[in-house]
Amino acid sequence: MVSTRRGTGAGPRHVAIIMDGNGRWAARRGMARSIGHRRGIDRVRDVIKAAPPLGIEVLTLFAFSTENWRRPNYEIDVLMGLFKRYLVREADELDAGDIRLVFIGDRTRLPLDIQRLMDQVEERTRHNARMTLQVALNYGSRAEIVRAAQRLAVEVAAGRLSPDEIDEAALSQHMWTSLVPDPDLVIRTSGEMRVSNFLLWQAAYAEFAFVEECWPEFTPDNFAQVVGSFAHRERRYGAATARG
Repeated sequence: MVSTRRGTGAGPRHVAIIMDGNGRWAARRGMARSIGHRRGIDRVRDVIKAAPPLGIEVLTLFAFSTENWRRPNYEIDVLMGLFKRYLVREADELDAGDIRLVFIGDRTRLPLDIQRLMDQVEERTRHNARMTLQVALNYGSRAEIVRAAQRLAVEVAAGRLSPDEIDEAALSQHMWTSLVPDPDLVIRTSGEMRVSNFLLWQAAYAEFAFVEECWPEFTPDNFAQVVGSFAHRERRYGAATARG
């Protein structure tokens, strides 16, 4: 997991996390999957608190994917209930901690009461500057890219944009993540080694860390270790080095 390549010593500005393994963590202990999701919320709190002292300016958490709608209805109901309770209970602490909360993803499919809470917390914390917490909710990267392409197509059809003006920067400006820098480090818990349709465009040059711990057992110490290992990595962005 920890790279030994020589790095610059600089830590990541933007860390994104695929919070995986809540259900498996619970199943291994003979518990209901819902208990794993509840423990996962506790871990979210711990990692958010740990991030600013590590120099992290943006923390993105993959909370619910577009594919997660395929889960059993009872599990989706549990997750939606947890999202709602989190927003109600944590708004004060996020605001007091000078943390800005924003959501990425298609919120139109979410329950209306959750949509209203999302809007309220975003508005309440929008001037906070210590760290941006970006939560991916009903998010899928392919859908995000298609949405950005459609918006550019509308601009071209209206005569406001030439096809020749469409470049990487133009596409990036139409992503949900347009207000934050691309991730420097993407972490996935639970030992799985795939990106699961998460930040496919934005993570083009990110470093990846796949850790064995399931999300409920991924402690702030584990988090600090992975973030610390980033300083030993040599980020090349496609350029050659002395070693080729």
